[in-house]
Amino acid sequence: MGVEIERKFLVKSDAWRADADAGRRCIQGYLISQGKKVLRVRHIGERAFLTIKGPRKGISRVEFEYEIPVSDAEELLAMCDRRIEKTRYLVSFAGMIWEVDCFSGANEGLTLAEIELETEDQPFDRPVWLGEEVSADPRYHNARLARHPFSTWG
Repeated sequence: MGVEIERKFLVKSDAWRADADAGRRCIQGYLISQGKKVLRVRHIGERAFLTIKGPRKGISRVEFEYEIPVSDAEELLAMCDRRIEKTRYLVSFAGMIWEVDCFSGANEGLTLAEIELETEDQPFDRPVWLGEEVSADPRYHNARLARHPFSTWG
């Protein structure tokens, strides 16, 4: 069983770009997003994945992720009514890898940074470009952004 332990933050400046990779375009579609269960398909760069996530317990949740053919992902994405689009950048900082997501489409203007941890209490250094933590705010969960995009928040 896989477990995802993730903390999520707003990004307050573009200073992260100095250490970022070239970025990969990402389209995520939600086949199921009911209550605390998510079945997602993702096409990111040249790869594609099918992901099943269970209920959250703090910042942890059960996660199963399987690589699938890109052609399968494209077919599955066509079935999805709810999608998000973003460019994901990897940023190395103090021995950790941060994922910085710059959203487009209906979530244009939103930039989030995520870090995956080994344990919920694992210490990590915070880069200067990191803003407010939003790990516990459901508005910033990707499945929620697919239903209630950032552009509609007012």
